[in-house]
Amino acid sequence: MLTVSSHTRHPSAKGATLEEVERHWAWLEQNLLHTLGVFDSAEDAASFVTGKVKALIAEESSSRLAEQEEEPEKFREALVKFESRFAFPEAEKLITYYSCCCWKGRVPRQGWLYLSVNHLCFYSSFLGKELKLVIPWVDIQKLEKTSNVFLTATVRVSTPSKERDFSMFLDLEAALKVMEQLADVTLRRLLDNEGFGLDPPLQEPSQITKRDLEARAQSELFRAVFRLPRRERLHAVQDCSLWTPFSRRHTAGRLFASDRYVCFASTEEGCCRVIIPLREVLSIEKMEDTSLLPSPVIVSVRGQMAFQFIELKDRDALVEALLGRLRRGGPQTGPGPTPPALQSTSASSDHTFGDLEVVSSPSSEESGAESPRQRPEAPGAPEGSECRSSGQPREEVKTRLWRDHLAEYGRTVCMFRTEKVRRLVAMGLPQCLRGRLWLLFSDAVTDLASHPGYYGRLVEESLGKCCLATEEIERDLHRSLPEHPAFQTETGIAALRRVLTAYAHRNPRIGYCQSMNILASVLLLYAAEEDAFWLLVAVCERMLPDYFNHRVLGAQVDQSVFEELVREQLPELAERLRDPSALASLSLSWFLTLFLSIMPLESAVHVVDCFFYDGITAVFQLGLAVLEANARALCSSRDDGQALVLLSRFLDHIKNEDSPGPPVGSHHAFFSGDQEPPPVTDIADLIRDSYEKFGHQSVEQIERMRCRHRIRVLQGHEGTTKQNVLRVVSPEVSFSLGDLEVLYDLFKREHMMSCYWEQPRPGPARHDPSRPYAEQYRIDSRQFARLFQLLSPWTCGAHTEILAERAFRLLDDNMDHLIEFKAFATCLDAMYNGEMSEKIKLLYRLHIPPATVENTRLHGSPNILLLLKLFKLYIASFVSDDASDYQKQLKQMIKDLAKEKPKSETELPQMSQREFIQFCKTLYSMFHEDPEENDLYQAIATVTTLLLQIGEVGQRSSSSSSSSGSCSQDSGEGPGASAPSPEQGSVFGDSDTGTAPRAFPEEAEGDWTVSLEHILASLLTEQSLVNFFEKPLDIKSKLENAKVNQYSLKTFETSSQLLPELKQDSDLLR
Repeated sequence: MLTVSSHTRHPSAKGATLEEVERHWAWLEQNLLHTLGVFDSAEDAASFVTGKVKALIAEESSSRLAEQEEEPEKFREALVKFESRFAFPEAEKLITYYSCCCWKGRVPRQGWLYLSVNHLCFYSSFLGKELKLVIPWVDIQKLEKTSNVFLTATVRVSTPSKERDFSMFLDLEAALKVMEQLADVTLRRLLDNEGFGLDPPLQEPSQITKRDLEARAQSELFRAVFRLPRRERLHAVQDCSLWTPFSRRHTAGRLFASDRYVCFASTEEGCCRVIIPLREVLSIEKMEDTSLLPSPVIVSVRGQMAFQFIELKDRDALVEALLGRLRRGGPQTGPGPTPPALQSTSASSDHTFGDLEVVSSPSSEESGAESPRQRPEAPGAPEGSECRSSGQPREEVKTRLWRDHLAEYGRTVCMFRTEKVRRLVAMGLPQCLRGRLWLLFSDAVTDLASHPGYYGRLVEESLGKCCLATEEIERDLHRSLPEHPAFQTETGIAALRRVLTAYAHRNPRIGYCQSMNILASVLLLYAAEEDAFWLLVAVCERMLPDYFNHRVLGAQVDQSVFEELVREQLPELAERLRDPSALASLSLSWFLTLFLSIMPLESAVHVVDCFFYDGITAVFQLGLAVLEANARALCSSRDDGQALVLLSRFLDHIKNEDSPGPPVGSHHAFFSGDQEPPPVTDIADLIRDSYEKFGHQSVEQIERMRCRHRIRVLQGHEGTTKQNVLRVVSPEVSFSLGDLEVLYDLFKREHMMSCYWEQPRPGPARHDPSRPYAEQYRIDSRQFARLFQLLSPWTCGAHTEILAERAFRLLDDNMDHLIEFKAFATCLDAMYNGEMSEKIKLLYRLHIPPATVENTRLHGSPNILLLLKLFKLYIASFVSDDASDYQKQLKQMIKDLAKEKPKSETELPQMSQREFIQFCKTLYSMFHEDPEENDLYQAIATVTTLLLQIGEVGQRSSSSSSSSGSCSQDSGEGPGASAPSPEQGSVFGDSDTGTAPRAFPEEAEGDWTVSLEHILASLLTEQSLVNFFEKPLDIKSKLENAKVNQYSLKTFETSSQLLPELKQDSDLLR
């Protein structure tokens, strides 16, 4: 590359071969040339290109052979730069970094993107100008791949106030994937602690590495593909080939080994999948290595089946690890006995391999039409559920097809799952096999076999117990398929009650949620009671994660994914239905109840068949098929309301022509008598269309979309919480809505920063999504003190910390050492917008119990005797006549205040001598550096002198009254103490106003007291004090300062050392 001015040449594309050079140059043409037009001069453009090429070379060299963590020197250098540039506490761990450009308007800024456990940070130094951006992951609302007028691929990071575009990554997809993983982990850890259990390596943020994120993503995808328990951890993935007897060949794919499973998925999508629970394994053997069978391994399972894997590169280590887990019996996921010990067999086992084909004896297992164990008929099971074939030719055909298939592909959970199985499922399962096949497809049969007697114990333990969940269950029992005969008798209702109550007892975190009753009732129709319980466990805890909690986050995430699929697959319809919430009001129930609540039962169970085999993808593609079938009518509908009625009527008229029983309709559609009913649609045709037209979505695509939309849904909940809090608090304060919103953001960020860098302390959780909106985020005393220092208008120097402690104790009504946003906002509002009397009352309350404690830090403060000498200095200049007028004025004010005081207002306890001196100290500290500082000092000294005299005269009066028996109440004790009456002339008339009050010991307080009315009336006599407390205060400057310095203050406190202030541009933390 030749620059214009210097004629200096820089290498811009290089490589070992011409093809590599051409590939590098093509990348530069695609990503750089389009951006050069934004620069005003050729020199600026050349400088930009040179910097970008150098950064790319540096990144290429650091990641060519391994990840950054695996090259300590490169990563350590980046870590040092990250720490020096952003000055975070040591707990803020750097995960990875990338060279890229950040777009500021039409100008790209070349720099480095740092991804840490809690923040996305960007640093650039270009032409002598620094740019620093710090974006917390919890503020990110959307991460998406997009394009602008200059580049075809950028990563857009959206926050509530700003959108930022980053481009020119060496590998944009890899960078975006890491961003999504970090945002997902952080948001779920901090905002969704109700329903999300992190993997052990991610429980401690300071221990997270890029490798951990990749392992977690791989484990989550593994669990989603095979629909395994959420705690199943993936240990090994190896390329291999599996002998598939139905095709008489080896099928290429990958083997996955986890805690309790060995699974296989073919490379060709849908060709073959196998799930082998380790509790089903009898032996794992290494066979002789030959040229035809390289590195073979035989896995023998119960039911006289065996699986042959070949071409395993690390066979010895894999077999050793699997045998170790077999010997241990595999860790348990829940209550129940350890699976029985599994015996290894020799190579000459009962399984014969003729021409490499696994031979299974037809007599080794029950016939395909029999259940894996004897079970009583489900209550009210549909007529014909015992496979009586007379008069049911379709059922008989389907039953025969399944018998043949099970004989060839396996009749246990270890069956070969192929495209043929999917076609059979799409036809609808036979009534007599439906319950058993549901158990096999969902792998609930493994849980059932692993926990003998567990369900019975749960039923016994939960019997007679009453809680919120059982009350809700009782309320919904008779709403569960009320039109079905099975639930019109006490037998069916009792079975449903036992299943739901047992599950609520097993999983109190979920307990009971609406729509579980509908699902459980359908499961009971086709499965025995205990089988139905384990099917419910599989659905709630594995197949529909996070669906069943009070926020139904999982269903909302999938609803958001469905809306994106509609925009992609049916763009014309998406354009017509502009309001996504209208569609969501109907389609959300599709996910929550698997169409059971809005489709005739005999048709909806066909959908459940597909769900148990294909998981949530079956619901996505069926929903798309429903919309596609009604696209023309929906596009011509007048409004969203008519469109929803049309969809409801369509779903209500979906029939199952193969159903042997009488139709049981849902009758949820809304239509008048003069409307023509829609044509009847066969559910089999609809499901076939859904597979043909929309069955191309892979599990990996769905999981990636779920990750993106989970961020949006969680942030949507945060936005709803914020709006509800502002709606509740706004009428209580005088702050503008904009200022209150910024105040809420600062309050929430203070909570988040403690989650970032502090070890969790025992006590109540500070973030609880189940609490009322205004109480979801709470802060402790240290967090309150930092916000008080940043935002309070009452700055008292070193005394500010003491004042903050007292304010926190005053606001902590329930003594749980936490306060919510409403209390914090109202306290600040009184400081900024309250009238003078309100401000003085707040200051007064900050110096009496409960704000103060017994061992007040009096001795650590400046000598109080110096304060008293100052009072005497001002008293010496007091003129007797003026003082007399002053006291008369004060006396009248006290009378007026006493008259105006509402009777309903609780009288505050009087202030003792020690508390009064602390009160004076606070006032003196508040006046420091005020423009009217001298006048304020003189005024407060005058007022303080009067109040000292009032207290002393009141003390003498109280003693006199006590000795004469006229008054026995102690005016200085407890909240019930009363103030000296304003009618007492002795308070003013009997005192010597020309002399100073008697000296009093610092510790001897006796009955010396003053009341709030005395203090307020005294302050009102000094105009300079009135002006000070009534001058308008604007919180905006404090808010802006806090937004910039909140992180610096927290960093300084956490690091316990003076760190350079983090100077950033106006986009900091947006």
